[in-house]
Amino acid sequence: MISMTLSLDHLRRCTVAADLGASRTRIYLKQSGLIVDEPSVVAVNTKTGALLAVGSPAERMAGRTPANIRVVRPINGGTVVDIDMAQRMLRAMVGPKLRRAFRRKPLLRAAVCIPHDADPLARRAALETLIGLGARRVELVDSLVTAGIGCGLPVEQPEATMIVQVGAATTQVAVLSLGSIVAAEKVPIGGETFDRALVQHLRNQHELLLPSLAVRPLHQVLNGEMPQVTEVHGRDVATGLARTVKVDPESLRLAVRTPLTSLLDAIRAVLHRCPPDLVADLADRGIMLTGGAAQLPGLDTTLRENTGMPVNVAEDPGLCAVQGLGAMLEGRVRPVAVPEPAN
Repeated sequence: MISMTLSLDHLRRCTVAADLGASRTRIYLKQSGLIVDEPSVVAVNTKTGALLAVGSPAERMAGRTPANIRVVRPINGGTVVDIDMAQRMLRAMVGPKLRRAFRRKPLLRAAVCIPHDADPLARRAALETLIGLGARRVELVDSLVTAGIGCGLPVEQPEATMIVQVGAATTQVAVLSLGSIVAAEKVPIGGETFDRALVQHLRNQHELLLPSLAVRPLHQVLNGEMPQVTEVHGRDVATGLARTVKVDPESLRLAVRTPLTSLLDAIRAVLHRCPPDLVADLADRGIMLTGGAAQLPGLDTTLRENTGMPVNVAEDPGLCAVQGLGAMLEGRVRPVAVPEPAN
């Protein structure tokens, strides 16, 4: 049975909480806390089908493997795209910790965060992935609500709170009140989008190919922490030889302006659909940034300058969704306040 629910009674019966994000998988075990926080990556031998590595060891293999070893991501944009491989990955990640839980409580219930506008196929894939691990029932919970709870927002109160969940592949923007989503917007912009924009700029303007690990230091361009001229090391497109070029940080900032504009447009669209009373709440409370890419340098400053609203980055933003779902499992969340119907 698929249920998109915030029934705390149902969730308190669950033992396992999962956040199957685009870049990382996080598993929370009731009364034990977070037991898995690993990249959603699998390395598999294409000849034998054997699983060679999962998580961080598999991620380090990306771009460095021979032809018979394939590095795959069974979860894309928060949606399971390869159920069998996702089950094998989760089984290897949880290992004996979850097997002990299954022995103590064979009829296990699980809860999983899914994107706000997940279609029926995406919900079915998440459900089948968890059932394949042995769960008897799976509760599907909106990741925006769980992230709001996880970062300490009073989502159950009749006051507006705005959350911007910046993932690896997508960003979700929502205004929450009384435990529900008033307005929401999803854009295909995330941490990987900014990386691709920087890589593409260096390829087009300097004919330089960057190794994947060399992109992260360039994130400092967003908050102006780089010197006036920066040296970037990579591979020449034409010759294939190593080469160093000098880059103007301002040109890199221009390269990421397009995805930032799309993100700002999504925030404005959500505000436009909100009742005026809730927008007045947001002017004081501002925006809470969560998600794995929320700590992108300068992102909070850019949003603050362009919206005129206070912007805060959650503590451990990548863990907010799973920690919020874990709090619901543990019974640390108050019931949503629902007014009594008038007679």
